[in-house]
Amino acid sequence: MFFDTHAHLNFAAFTRDREDIIKRCLKDDISLINVGTNFFTSERAVEIAEKYEQGVYAAVGLHPINLDTGLTKKRVDKDEDDGDSPFEKEFDYEKYKKLAQNEKVVAIGEVGLDYYWKPKTKKKLEQFKSEQNFLLHQEIRLAAELDLPSIIHCRMAHEEMLNTLKELSVVYNKKLKGVIHCFTGDWEQAKKYMRLGFLIGFNGIIFKIDLKEVIEKMPLDKILIETDCPYLTPPNSNKKKNDPFGVMVIAQEIADIKELSLEEIANQTTENARNLFIKTIN
Repeated sequence: MFFDTHAHLNFAAFTRDREDIIKRCLKDDISLINVGTNFFTSERAVEIAEKYEQGVYAAVGLHPINLDTGLTKKRVDKDEDDGDSPFEKEFDYEKYKKLAQNEKVVAIGEVGLDYYWKPKTKKKLEQFKSEQNFLLHQEIRLAAELDLPSIIHCRMAHEEMLNTLKELSVVYNKKLKGVIHCFTGDWEQAKKYMRLGFLIGFNGIIFKIDLKEVIEKMPLDKILIETDCPYLTPPNSNKKKNDPFGVMVIAQEIADIKELSLEEIANQTTENARNLFIKTIN
């Protein structure tokens, strides 16, 4: 059994083959969480999950790059959204809260910080970071209120993210929980995230940057596997887009690095996922 803890079958890229892929995943004992990036894709993730008794779940949230700050050029991903504009001027706390109370929702996400596309002037950059941080505070607050884990997106902002999560754990007087999705940091940062209560998510990025040391040293009970499909297709794949079956490639690479069997990786990461996400709704 495998568990893809970060999929986007709720995206337009899967309009034609979504149901077939999910059917094949469930047949092959692959569970998955479809993760929202704005209200439209969050709502669709819930609608998809409601069609299945088990094995398909949803996360709801506003991705930092879909926050319309007006400070950077809007970059629309054709794979992401075939509904209304993917950008939102602000986070509607009550609207997302209502959606997140659906029984199929297992996390708030994806939420976080993304400083890849950023303004060039110092004043605009400060405002840009401030608005993303405010959004992150709101979504972590929602996760804390509903006692749900967070799915954290962090690009080029690990030190800021660590400081913010540490601060919020004090604000809410509780240990936060969740996963650092698509981890790109170093071992020291990974240890800090784990101390704050987070697991570490690995996907196809491990074939693009050197994360061998992190994977070697990472306790097996702190690892989650994911695809971020339709993105980050593993190398040597003949598929035009990634899908949840890609978790098997990620699991095998981790097994090779840690010198463990594929079965050990599959069983433990599935247990980790169920402990973090599914116990929330059972």
